[in-house]
Amino acid sequence: MVFPEYRPRRLRRNSALRGLIRETRLSVDQLVYPLFVMTGTQKREEIVSMPGVFRITVDLLEKEARECLALGIKSVLLFGLPDKKDGVGSGAHAKNGIIQQAVRELKKKVPEMLVITDVCLCEYTDHGHCGCIIDNDVDNDATLEILAKTALSHAQAGADMVAPSDMMDGRIAEIRAVLDENNFESIPIMSYAVKYASAFYGPFRDAAECAPQFGDRRSYQMDPANGREALREATLDVDEGADILMVKPAVAYLDVIARLREEFDLPVAAYHVSGEYAMIKAAAEKGWIDGEKVMEETLLSIKRAGADIIITYFAKEMAKILQSPR
Repeated sequence: MVFPEYRPRRLRRNSALRGLIRETRLSVDQLVYPLFVMTGTQKREEIVSMPGVFRITVDLLEKEARECLALGIKSVLLFGLPDKKDGVGSGAHAKNGIIQQAVRELKKKVPEMLVITDVCLCEYTDHGHCGCIIDNDVDNDATLEILAKTALSHAQAGADMVAPSDMMDGRIAEIRAVLDENNFESIPIMSYAVKYASAFYGPFRDAAECAPQFGDRRSYQMDPANGREALREATLDVDEGADILMVKPAVAYLDVIARLREEFDLPVAAYHVSGEYAMIKAAAEKGWIDGEKVMEETLLSIKRAGADIIITYFAKEMAKILQSPR
């Protein structure tokens, strides 16, 4: 069919028609809200580079979680800011570590909230890298045992899901084995399967106080130029027992999200990262864009690319829009 017999504009004439044939829809059920948890009591600090995002103490988690639930957000991803760090990130798996406290608090006070924990060492090491340093390099194999211990400690505290973000080779198999050996075979692993060495993480590193003290993370996070390698990384994680595959960042790697969606049957998650969030916020504050519309269009693009799950600092703002009548 060609013009004038076929006119695509016929189905765009009003909002009811556009809604009737809309191909991609956002659902609040598939939004995950990241939370930064710090030590202390009754403290809530806004992150300068991420307007509207806060570091909070454990005692304020219940209020935050109930606000999320009221908006329909049923999943949170926890990041911890410990008061002490060391060379091997021992605070990451401490029985009374900041994340372990946070998980216990949430599952006790708001048991219906799905609690996902980030499994990595960068927030707990004094050098800021995601693993153990041996001979001035991040040692892959020495890091695996610590990551597995960390994931196990999160499960023991009550976490519903663990999400390793370190990008060490073999960590999914190591974590899966340790969880299963300790009767946590029902705990799923959401793998940061495809995590790029991205410049979009800057605000997060401020928020989590985890910038590397020397060098960078290019020896273990992926080269932004590589797309085919993403399939190899994801295949390895599938073979090792991952339950969900994540791409991070999201917007700059929509092509990678689409390729994973086509290649694998597992759920695909996408992390709409701090820099992507901050750019929208900054431009909106300048009056250069309509922040709300750009936010929604951006999240739709991630969903359209094939993501089943979107981790985003915009979760609460988007949930409010989805709750309002259209």
